[in-house]
Amino acid sequence: MLSNAATPLYVLWRRELGFSAGMLTVIFACYIVGLVAALAVAGVASDRIGRKPVVLPALGLAIVASVLFATASSVLVLVVARLLAGVAVGSVISAGMAAVTDVAGSQRRRLAALLASAAIVVGAGVGPLLAGILSESVPGPTVTVFLIEVALLVLAVLVVWRMPLPGPTGSRTGAWIRIPSVPRPQRGELLLGIAVFLPGLASTSYVLSLGPSLLADVLGTTSRIVSGATTFVTFAAATAVQFSVQRLRIRAILLMSAISVVAAMAVLVAAVYASSAMLLVVAAILAGTGHGLGQLGGVTLITSSISDDRLAEANAALNIGVYLPAGLLSVALGYLSDAVGLSTATTVFGATIVIAALLGATFAVAHRRTAN
Repeated sequence: MLSNAATPLYVLWRRELGFSAGMLTVIFACYIVGLVAALAVAGVASDRIGRKPVVLPALGLAIVASVLFATASSVLVLVVARLLAGVAVGSVISAGMAAVTDVAGSQRRRLAALLASAAIVVGAGVGPLLAGILSESVPGPTVTVFLIEVALLVLAVLVVWRMPLPGPTGSRTGAWIRIPSVPRPQRGELLLGIAVFLPGLASTSYVLSLGPSLLADVLGTTSRIVSGATTFVTFAAATAVQFSVQRLRIRAILLMSAISVVAAMAVLVAAVYASSAMLLVVAAILAGTGHGLGQLGGVTLITSSISDDRLAEANAALNIGVYLPAGLLSVALGYLSDAVGLSTATTVFGATIVIAALLGATFAVAHRRTAN
């Protein structure tokens, strides 16, 4: 929830603190920086020392980030809050998803992948919806949602503390800080997961970073509830589609992800030039569908082929390969929109993501081990 709770509130902070769309995407990308930095350490550490020693400190950082968001009075505070949120979420993505697999057991790995992946997108969608509603209905529009977040994080600490998790499973040899990787025989699965998940994540990153600006500047909609709801439907679609396709073969899931992303970008560009909020919502739903399918396919490839002693590191490798380029694309889009306008920048972005999605689909067709 913390990862996207700030999304509908950036309009307020931009008004109060006076920063550009380019700076907005930099603030957004600081989350990616923190997330990637955490992934470079958390996956290996989790496999070596256990899940709890990684997840519990991450939840503590998330509490600190929530307090900073609630009291933010400068761009620097927002940057630090986003950075800490990224570190916290990066640690949970690698160690927390592996913990779900540990609890599920070896016979239910695919179910574990589904539940872990769905939990991420549910939280990612609920956070901005709650923030949008509370910011227009209660005092303290940029405060209340983060107070609720702190309470939920405290509850999460108690839950994780009591989880029946096994001890460390990985080797204690080798560097602790390194680029996460997987055994050579499984690198094809990792690369395929990145190739298909990346376009879906990048498309939803647009909704998160510049969606509110698009609603306000191009479509003339300033409601933070609409902004939060648009983000919510994005991730609601990502959640629903994961449960609806759980019995399909992985290759079919990956190809459906690519098709959804291509459709999302076509509708997004149409929404900008037609100044249609309804088309933007449709684009958000399609982007969320592509994101959910790509994430599920990538995580399932990892959990079904990687042993327990490298599982958290493999999750970290998948997410670094996806979040880092997606963050760079978001920053480039923000500054491009400052230079040439949001409509032109959106068109360039959409064409780039379509090409990436088609390349991912081609990889999925060519890769022989994705049929199951």
